Amino acid sequence: MDKQELFAKTPVPRALFVMALPTVISQLINLIYNMVDAFFIGRCGNSYMMAATTITITMVMMTVALSNLFGIGGGSLIARLMGAGESDRAKNVSSFSVCGAALIAFLFSLLIGLFLDPVLKFLGASADTIDYARSYALIVIVIGSVPTILALTLAHLLRNTGYSAKASIGLSGGGILNVFLDPLFMFYIMPRGQEVTGAAIATAVSNVLACVYLLYAYIKASKEAPLSLKINNAVKAKKDDIKSLFAVGVPSAVLTGLFDLANICVNILAAAHNDLVLAGMGIVMKIERIPNAVNIGICQGMLPIVAFNYAAENRERMKETIKTARNVGLFVSVICIVLFEVFANPASRLFLSTTAGDAETALKTVAYAALFLRIRCFASPVQLINYHTSFCMQAMGHGRETLLHAFVREIVFYIPFMFLLDSAFGEVGLAAALPAGEACGALFALYLLQKCLKKRETASE
Repeated sequence: MDKQELFAKTPVPRALFVMALPTVISQLINLIYNMVDAFFIGRCGNSYMMAATTITITMVMMTVALSNLFGIGGGSLIARLMGAGESDRAKNVSSFSVCGAALIAFLFSLLIGLFLDPVLKFLGASADTIDYARSYALIVIVIGSVPTILALTLAHLLRNTGYSAKASIGLSGGGILNVFLDPLFMFYIMPRGQEVTGAAIATAVSNVLACVYLLYAYIKASKEAPLSLKINNAVKAKKDDIKSLFAVGVPSAVLTGLFDLANICVNILAAAHNDLVLAGMGIVMKIERIPNAVNIGICQGMLPIVAFNYAAENRERMKETIKTARNVGLFVSVICIVLFEVFANPASRLFLSTTAGDAETALKTVAYAALFLRIRCFASPVQLINYHTSFCMQAMGHGRETLLHAFVREIVFYIPFMFLLDSAFGEVGLAAALPAGEACGALFALYLLQKCLKKRETASE
């Protein structure tokens, strides 16, 4: 399908379906990709291994934040430039985004490598978990950050130029490959007791191969789309375009970074209770990502359509796209609440065997996880509102409002609720902080979105 017609004329439900379906599938497979390590590690029945993967997930999320800097920042700008008919400028921005992502990935890898143990201890690693966490982080983060961040950035750029399916194939392919490589490395290649290291190697190999495919798809798409890998194009990027890229990319990265900071606080507070609470919270953080993955996929599919029509000044189509994506996301969230309330215990047992290893600690961990899931799942609809609103503001180039929303959502609401409710009600209060904080953040997000829409309408009059 012609990309211009898809963004500008195809009926909104169909256009959103075409753009969002591959991203939703990609998000779900990528979720499986990230969860599969925990699933197979859980087969060992070792709660301390599970706690270690909970600690390292915060560093994995930092790679997502860094990829958003150039992927969402550059991708959103490229979609707007396409809507304005500025293909040459879009090509320069794409090259600048890829080069910037490669550089920042290398610097992040170097920084974590130099301070790995202090970082792990800060994140809540104990004497029982630090060896497992170190072996995983060394391979996945220190060695594997560059291909991981590049793959995510390339996927964003492909998606925002209309090649959503190619982006999804690359990320999904890596996830599927990891499903097969994990048990191979964990239970057959690596010796007993080195299961975490085996999972890390499988993940790193999958990331590298996903990056290779996405580079191939990017180069092939560049024959038709305003995409480039040439350094000459990166140098030609205009200062105003670079400024616009960072105006959206920085808030998007900060949004993910603040989310990661909140997870760090959760881990620290959970670890202060005991390692089993930390492991239980880690299980829940993986399960609750199912509705989040679907909703983020919907929002990612929505973003280029909104950005294109915003630049083309087709306000009615833009608003219809925003409304349709929001309604679908809310429906998904409500369904997931019902399922999590009914199947909290079986879902938790999927991630930790209660028959292998230390059965007593595993049963306690599963009990914590089921309790936390039944509380935290009520955050899903308001999390959708937060994601949806943030993506809408990014699509319209309102980086300042996106940054303000990210800061208020996490720093003003969620993290203070976390410490307050944990102090008052213990681990139950810690779990309840998520729906409380996200609800307040969603109300503020809706206020900001309406303000952005009115500002544009006033400017157009």
